[in-house]
Amino acid sequence: MIEAEDSEHAVVRKPVKSEAAFRTISEVSEDLDVPQHVLRFWESKFSQIKPLKRGGGRRYYRPEDLVLLKRIRDLLYKDGYTIRGVQKLLRDQSRGQVIADAKPEAAMAAVPEEPSPEAPSPASETASVVEAVTQAQLALEPAVPAAERLSSSHRKELQELLAELLELRSLLAKAHQG
Repeated sequence: MIEAEDSEHAVVRKPVKSEAAFRTISEVSEDLDVPQHVLRFWESKFSQIKPLKRGGGRRYYRPEDLVLLKRIRDLLYKDGYTIRGVQKLLRDQSRGQVIADAKPEAAMAAVPEEPSPEAPSPASETASVVEAVTQAQLALEPAVPAAERLSSSHRKELQELLAELLELRSLLAKAHQG
């Protein structure tokens, strides 16, 4: 059981579901930190997401659906894929392969989830972002066909652009503060 405090500081216990249990759209939304309407939209864009629908259209997501949704969320929000890019990736791979690719947590561990409380210099921030992107890209390389990978010259150009953008963001933040 998970304990949580309500507004009157009483302890409320929420049951913890088994990993194999089906989940409602509200539970999936909370687990993935994605609004419910986004999950419904993804169902319309990704035919691989097929929750069971019961009376009144209530959705129940299988554990495999949850893994696939996490992978789609990461590809869209962390890796910068477009909807069309994720659709192509899913078409080119079997559903099992996409789910298996989502399992290596080490690939996503390379991408920092929250900024550090200290304000890093633009140069160190650029280096860490470039390193994280490179690590995530390397982790995903088996999933990306060779014909679609960036050449080293394109990658270098993108890294330089990223450095410029981060520097501009830093300058804008300073101008906004002062």
